[in-house]
Amino acid sequence: MALSVDASGFPGYWAGLVNERNGEAVLDLYDPDATLMPTFSPHTAVGREALKAYFEQLLSRDSLSVTLHEDTVGTFHPAERSDLVFGVYSFAFEVDGTVLTFPARFTFALDLTRSAPILHHHSSQIPRTLS
Repeated sequence: MALSVDASGFPGYWAGLVNERNGEAVLDLYDPDATLMPTFSPHTAVGREALKAYFEQLLSRDSLSVTLHEDTVGTFHPAERSDLVFGVYSFAFEVDGTVLTFPARFTFALDLTRSAPILHHHSSQIPRTLS
């Protein structure tokens, strides 16, 4: 069964599940063969077991939250049953007793007609300075 959210609303839906720490629901959004280039790991996660390991670690962080910067969200519809959604979100969680914020760029490659619509997800921290 497909989700009842459009491409532009998908990042907010995903972030809401992360904020709820609903790991199973987050995992269920990813195709069984999906790839994730994660924000907080140098290794690409491929398939459910690798995704599960990554999200278990992420969701265990104290004070974890994701804030979507809605004014950055854009969409591209390159083909039938295919959407690319991109933008910026910020993760926050405790590191050594202090809540730190990590702004990151994201791209979701989606097929929203599927019950597990994420085919690929890329997320990378935004460098603190560019010069």
